[in-house]
Amino acid sequence: MRALLRAAPRRLHPAGRLVRRYPLGTAGAAIILVAVIAAAGADVLATHDPTRIDAAHTFLAPSAGHWLGTDYLGRDIYSRLMHGARVSLAVGITCSLLGGLVGGGLGLASGYAGGAVAFVIQPVLDIMQGFPLLVLALVMTAALSPSLATTIIAISVPFVPRVARVVRAAVLSIRETSYVEAATALGMSRLRIAVRHIFPNTISPLIVMTTAQLGSAILVEASLSFLGLGVPEPYPSWGRMLSVSAAEFAQKAPWLVIFPGVAISLVVFASNLLGDALRDFLDPRLRI
Repeated sequence: MRALLRAAPRRLHPAGRLVRRYPLGTAGAAIILVAVIAAAGADVLATHDPTRIDAAHTFLAPSAGHWLGTDYLGRDIYSRLMHGARVSLAVGITCSLLGGLVGGGLGLASGYAGGAVAFVIQPVLDIMQGFPLLVLALVMTAALSPSLATTIIAISVPFVPRVARVVRAAVLSIRETSYVEAATALGMSRLRIAVRHIFPNTISPLIVMTTAQLGSAILVEASLSFLGLGVPEPYPSWGRMLSVSAAEFAQKAPWLVIFPGVAISLVVFASNLLGDALRDFLDPRLRI
């Protein structure tokens, strides 16, 4: 027993050292973890039905019955925040992963294959990147009917050229290294070299880009919902909660704006902190 007690701090030492070295990144990961737990356990954590309308209890201030108050339809703000985390995080995580995977694949193909492949891919990506993220998402959402799938597609597509550009830059530097030239001299196929030697070395910037885009995806989803082009009712999302409240009821019932605004700000800020910490951790040049 004494040996186990003495060994426990040693096993925990690397984790503690990581926390001390990247305290802001750890705080960001903790905030995102709390948001994920809230989204996963929304059915248990919510105190009311998030879509139930109660005209007799509209604009109630935070109280014991309604922890964060009610909105203009009498719906419980706390319960809508819990369920809204599902939509906002699902959109953010899915868009980040889709943009990262598609953009990473296109960047790898364009950077390593070059030639006709790059001639076809790069002009399209350059044109897409010429549009601001929110503008391109607005155009795609307006062209399609508002839905959860449409929102995910509209936000994922603008991420593709941004990820592809970073991955392509990494591939262009990696393909000139000695071990890639050695693999080519040994007769390995281009596909095997790309999968076994080049792609693993692009994972670090790909992870950093995917993590950084999480906050951007949540912000864009909130902006689309605020403009009425995001996830439609009855699905509660943090941006949808702000869409009506911010314009009409902010002075009368400020809690309608404060709580979803704080939730969006915290998660976006946490994703940026986590992305910075991952960049420092995965880049050997920044290690001490």
